[in-house]
Amino acid sequence: MTELEVFADVSCPFAHVGLARAVAARDAAGRHDVVFVVRAWPLELVNGRPLDGLAVAEKVAALRASVAPDRFEGYDPDAFCATTIPALALTAVARSADLRTGEAVALELRRLQFDQGQDVSAPEVLQVVAEAHGLVPPSPEDELDLVLEDWAAGRARAVPGSPTYCCGEAQFFCPALSIEHPTPDTLSVAMDEDGFAAFVTACLGQPK
Repeated sequence: MTELEVFADVSCPFAHVGLARAVAARDAAGRHDVVFVVRAWPLELVNGRPLDGLAVAEKVAALRASVAPDRFEGYDPDAFCATTIPALALTAVARSADLRTGEAVALELRRLQFDQGQDVSAPEVLQVVAEAHGLVPPSPEDELDLVLEDWAAGRARAVPGSPTYCCGEAQFFCPALSIEHPTPDTLSVAMDEDGFAAFVTACLGQPK
């Protein structure tokens, strides 16, 4: 099994789109040996506060208008998670149980948050996900430690932000998307075809 590390936050809409595109590229390449090891890059700790659902809605609108018209249909800023720590901790528990379970849980939590409008900080939502994958959610006392462990690993690798893909010594920050601010109040998002092709070649090429 080939492990491809990804440092990402569950509240980052760019990571949601990028992970979906990376998984699709992996499957199209027939790289069934590759598993995405999704680790926490907790933006609420990086920035000192959680992301705001209304502010994220602006990014969601830009993504839907340009590169992801088939995603975010159920996004609800009023149900946006108040904290990502419990969801990121559950992902860590899933990853510890089995790497493919960890990948599945990481993707499922993002679909619930962004495509189905569910609050992934709600214990009842996380309990359903955990039970579906045969997991026991971490205790509230353990959640932060699990996330801090991932964050420390990311900082040790000089991760610049969410999402960052690591293959060996190479790093690719948000390779699926080109994100620009033409003005302070506007956001432009497009597919980064060259950047994504370089990522695919480096990380999803022929098995070694």
